[in-house]
Amino acid sequence: MTDVRACGQRFHGEKDEMPYDYAGLRVAIDAGVAHVTLDNPPVNMLDTTLINELHDFVGAVREDERVRVIVLQSADPDFFVAHVDLGFMLTPETFAELANPAAGTDGDESLINPMQKLVLRLHTLPQVTIAKLAGRLRGGGNELAMALDMRFAAAGRTWLAQPETRMGIIPGGGATQLLPPLMGRARALEVILGGNLFDAETAERYGWINRALPAEELDDFVGTLARRIAALRPEQITAAKAAVGAAAISGRLLEGLGEESKALGGVYPAPDAVVERIRAAVAAGAQTREGELDLEASLDRTV
Repeated sequence: MTDVRACGQRFHGEKDEMPYDYAGLRVAIDAGVAHVTLDNPPVNMLDTTLINELHDFVGAVREDERVRVIVLQSADPDFFVAHVDLGFMLTPETFAELANPAAGTDGDESLINPMQKLVLRLHTLPQVTIAKLAGRLRGGGNELAMALDMRFAAAGRTWLAQPETRMGIIPGGGATQLLPPLMGRARALEVILGGNLFDAETAERYGWINRALPAEELDDFVGTLARRIAALRPEQITAAKAAVGAAAISGRLLEGLGEESKALGGVYPAPDAVVERIRAAVAAGAQTREGELDLEASLDRTV
């Protein structure tokens, strides 16, 4: 396997040179599988850098015929992705100004925000996408994983949450649309309105993830599955995704994200009192490594 960022090498496809050289991502391609490692210290925050680079990667890999499977993982054992940068709560205009490349999806995306566009573009990739989860994934980090085709987690080492209600808003990166088909309306409302942290075993029982596996078995299981799928004929992958997608939400996700975006507009940008709470939480360490380990408590202390 070749690590692009480590050696500075660029892969050459059959048509065009496809550079995968980023600051917050490491991309390695082996036997049809692109291993994408999120590496954006200190806690893999979805900040301007990481969101823009993920947009760029998704746009590039969509046309890369060498890649049939994408495995998304984290370099940090404690954080898959912490969440979207809380700075976007303090200065909403910076969120609206994130990169907005044309990445090949169909439909009018003018009514959805940059995080929703990333989720939509991940969800509609022609490749099979797999999240290999360990550590905490909250908010946008969970939405990122939900956008992929499959999710496998390290039991006892993975925790998931949508904590936006603790911040005075609601999820705005796809969770309201992606969670209900997986776990049902009642459990999706429990996750979104409760804002609590869930362990991998509960997430598996809810249908949130495919499986919670012993941590020492996760790499081999996901690697074997990814290689098995990558060895299929491309036509099989395309046909399977199209057929399954017809029974799921793929064809309606853009419309649903538009509804989520309208709902989010009722609570974001947040009122001054909420912004000051978030400012206090950040000042108290909400986006430090220690504060992120128990973010829910960090946020609740500012109420």
